[in-house]
Amino acid sequence: MLARRVTELGPLEQAVMDFVWDRGGHVTVREVHGAVGSGRGLAYTTVMTVMDRLWRKGLLQRRRIGRAYLYEPRITREEHAAQLVRKVLAGVKDRRSVLLGFVRSVDDVDLAELERLVRDARRAKRSDRGR
Repeated sequence: MLARRVTELGPLEQAVMDFVWDRGGHVTVREVHGAVGSGRGLAYTTVMTVMDRLWRKGLLQRRRIGRAYLYEPRITREEHAAQLVRKVLAGVKDRRSVLLGFVRSVDDVDLAELERLVRDARRAKRSDRGR
């Protein structure tokens, strides 16, 4: 499931999402505050506001359990990263230069993986057209 809109995360939003992703979801504001907020001197309500914002942005889903909400990620960390990359590519006129810069920046292992993924994607598209 995709987030409603692709958005870069601020440092606190990123820390909250990293905690939720690492835990696999099903976290309360209290748990996130204990892990992310208290060491930074943040109020419980600040963490609650950040999590509400992440829910409104479509990155978290929640359900009420008694008086509290239980949160879990709506998308994976990898899906979010892919959305950000697509947003960057959509925002530039010369996509080729951006892609070239990226390809030149990766090591041989990642380049080989990228080549494999491109081959697989082409194969899948050909297969879809043949149906």
